[in-house]
Amino acid sequence: MEEEMHTDAKIRAETGTGSSPRGPGCSLRHFACEQNLLSRPDGSASFLQGDTSVLAGVYGPAEVKVSKEIFNKATLEVILRPKIGLPGVAEKSRERLIRNTCEAVVLGTLHPRTSITVVLQVVSDAGSEARAVLTFALDNVEQKLLMSSTKGLFSDAELQQCLAAAQVASQHVFRFYRESLQRRYSKS
Repeated sequence: MEEEMHTDAKIRAETGTGSSPRGPGCSLRHFACEQNLLSRPDGSASFLQGDTSVLAGVYGPAEVKVSKEIFNKATLEVILRPKIGLPGVAEKSRERLIRNTCEAVVLGTLHPRTSITVVLQVVSDAGSEARAVLTFALDNVEQKLLMSSTKGLFSDAELQQCLAAAQVASQHVFRFYRESLQRRYSKS
């Protein structure tokens, strides 16, 4: 078992895009993923994009507190820990955003009256400071918008341009996920 976990930790999938999917002056930052790094969670991964790194652990489905129990689906809890200090308002807002996005794709109805907990630890944060920050989550199958988060001022044309760029970039991200999982399970 220990040897299997050690082997899983060594499986590393990386990708980068030479030409920009978003147009001149923009590029999709290099990203990588390592799976099953931690022994205690039911699943774990380290995600890197550019100089930003996050360690994730997933616990569950497990028993849920009665006060948080939902009778027809699993309770999804997201905990975001900043690199330093205690979580503040910004982290709580991101937790809610991540939870709402995950609830759209996690099949919680398969495990009613249970808890699924996602713990995210920011290892390094090199987010870009820009005039406006837009974040999108897109569905892999239907290419529907699952979530968007905006900060700053921008025109309707800029919003549409960013949405189109996010759709193109999502194809690269989902291809990366597929290749990462194929590499992991083809060696098992």
